[in-house]
Amino acid sequence: MALDRFVVGVRHDGTPPAVLEICDLWHAFGERTVLDLPAWTIAPRQHSLVLGPSGSGKSTLLHAIAGLLRPSRGLIRVAGHELAALRGDRLDRFRGRRLGLVLQRLHLVGALSVTDNLRLARSLAGLPPDPDRIGRLLAELGLASLARARPAELSQGEAQRVAIARAVLNRPSLILADEPTSALDDASCAAVLGLLLDQAERSGATLLIATHDGRLRARFEHQLTLAARP
Repeated sequence: MALDRFVVGVRHDGTPPAVLEICDLWHAFGERTVLDLPAWTIAPRQHSLVLGPSGSGKSTLLHAIAGLLRPSRGLIRVAGHELAALRGDRLDRFRGRRLGLVLQRLHLVGALSVTDNLRLARSLAGLPPDPDRIGRLLAELGLASLARARPAELSQGEAQRVAIARAVLNRPSLILADEPTSALDDASCAAVLGLLLDQAERSGATLLIATHDGRLRARFEHQLTLAARP
């Protein structure tokens, strides 16, 4: 079945499905268990925080939710769709439409301008060009004057804002951000968190941040703490 014809179901009580459902999730590299999560659910617009020290499995969890890593065992369902049922181009297109990613490495394409990096995100998701949406996002994030700049010409903060624009461009169901504030001073931390929350709200998305940055705790009621693994 083509992705365009996927229909997200509703529950028996008429409510929409959880934006994220995890059951019996377990992953190991060789004989070393790196992630063991029996169950976790996030409702639409329930912005959430995954906390834990380095080595607790936070990045592994986000990569599994993004479909970048196939877990050793378990179920992951995003916006009503089970990731294990999607392969190849169908998974890539689903990721492009339903998930927004702001990873530690921003993965901007160096040969392309800021605008063309955003155009590429539309194309990879199988969506038509939307220059008006791109223009509005760049203006909202203070990047309009850098539309033709290449990633090498941007500061780290500017590059991160481009990555945020790319993450929300296609109005995803779920935005995943991996350690977006841990290397920042207090003012920059507050600014980046504000941008992520604001853009999630504007796009109708749910924000999930994985971090060991305790400064974010007070802004999120829904939290999951992962313990360091031996």
